[in-house]
Amino acid sequence: MPEDVSEPWEYCLYIPNDLRAVTVSRRTLRLILTMHGLIRLVDVAELLATELVSNAVRHTKGPAALRLRWAAGVLRIGAWGADPAPPEPPVSLERVGDGEEGGGLALVRACSDLWGWQPLAREGNRGKIVWCELAAA
Repeated sequence: MPEDVSEPWEYCLYIPNDLRAVTVSRRTLRLILTMHGLIRLVDVAELLATELVSNAVRHTKGPAALRLRWAAGVLRIGAWGADPAPPEPPVSLERVGDGEEGGGLALVRACSDLWGWQPLAREGNRGKIVWCELAAA
């Protein structure tokens, strides 16, 4: 039975620097959202998490993490990676097909209600978290 979607919750999945972790993250996200009665957000959330986690794994040599938080009708998806450098600015969606860097973040910007990044230290490791939000409505 799905839980009350008005109750806040938070999950964090630590992953190794391995591209297979992107699939594990996506499937974990699907399970979490389904169990919390948020199946309507799964498809877009999977797409966004895939972009964020794959960037975190691809652009760093250290571990990464997928962070999910639900509060006040908003799902926040974040990917922490050990590289503290700011992400490349997203390109326009028209330029994504040209093979330009920033295509994943262009997709995140287009499909989420809000996105951003911030420096973040975790267990002595410096890095950053890139996040986006999806409103339930």
